Amino acid sequence: MGLNEKPLSTLHEKASYDLADFAVPTGREEAWRFTPLSRLKGLHNGKAEITGQALTQVSTPAGVTAEWVGRGDPRIGQAYVPADRVSAQAYSAFEKALVVTVLKEATPDEPIRVEVRGGGPDGATYGHIVVKVEPLAEAVVIIEHQGHAVYADNVEFVVGDGATLKVVSLQDWEDDAIHVSHHHAQLAKDATFRSFVVTLGGDLVRLSPSVSYTAPGGDADLSGVYFVDAGQHLEHRLLVDHSQPNCKSNVDYRGALQGEEAHAVWIGDVIIRVEAEGTDTYELNRNLILTDGARADSVPNLEILTGEVAGAGHASASGRLDDEHIFYLQARGIPYDEARRLVIRGFLGQLIEKIQVEEIRERVLSAVEAELAR
Repeated sequence: MGLNEKPLSTLHEKASYDLADFAVPTGREEAWRFTPLSRLKGLHNGKAEITGQALTQVSTPAGVTAEWVGRGDPRIGQAYVPADRVSAQAYSAFEKALVVTVLKEATPDEPIRVEVRGGGPDGATYGHIVVKVEPLAEAVVIIEHQGHAVYADNVEFVVGDGATLKVVSLQDWEDDAIHVSHHHAQLAKDATFRSFVVTLGGDLVRLSPSVSYTAPGGDADLSGVYFVDAGQHLEHRLLVDHSQPNCKSNVDYRGALQGEEAHAVWIGDVIIRVEAEGTDTYELNRNLILTDGARADSVPNLEILTGEVAGAGHASASGRLDDEHIFYLQARGIPYDEARRLVIRGFLGQLIEKIQVEEIRERVLSAVEAELAR
């Protein structure tokens, strides 16, 4: 294998628009071994009947256009090629794609809002969204998921030269929802991408954010917060593919888990290719396990194929509440339950404060408070 080829251990060695190029996963594959396939309701093997409903609505401020297009539109699949079976299934099955374009040099005053609402737990449905930010433009996009659904989709973020895109993706499904999604950001020269993922609801959510670069100077920051309750499976699988010189990436995901069979999975892959000299990257995942019976799997992977990097590192930690922190607060007259809430709020709040949309930030903080009150 030459150095210019992607190592197989990145788990993303295959990419195709053709569903037939992907074997039906059995659960023994590295990419699927953490995912309970029996709970996907057929999204992974073609048995999910396309009889479900998911209503997608978009609200755009001045300087932004939105249109529904067919799969023949040249903007579809321009940035991202499906990298697994469910992603390819979603690509081959969606009826219309939503294309949102931020015009050149536009700086909208309001966020672009995309709301996906599931219409019921019976039958599957598929979606596709493209957000294209033209050169020197700057925008904020909020993508919100609610309701009951069995839903798989792909989202492409295409960030032009010198442009900035900030995305907040909120998974606030009902307890029976199944959601498998791939978010891919393609960054042009000196482009900036900021992603914040919040995953709270759903029976099973598997979200795969990825980033690629087409020119030097790209800067990506991927943050995420998740709260896993009893029986929930919340999985986040990230890939940052550094193939251009002098680009940056930072990944920071944090989760809290409580209840029997609460399961969080975080996979972080960063590859620095031989031509990506001057790369500066770091990835971090931390999990706070609040009760017995909860499980967190965290696997950071860093592959460096060049000796000329500005910085590269990764870290992962999963553990219980620090008794010393709780004791410190109790010694100052704070009851145990309140002390526990303060520690957890502080752990997640450091990241939540990075959400620049105040309305969403307050909503997420309130949702975390509601989880802690259970």
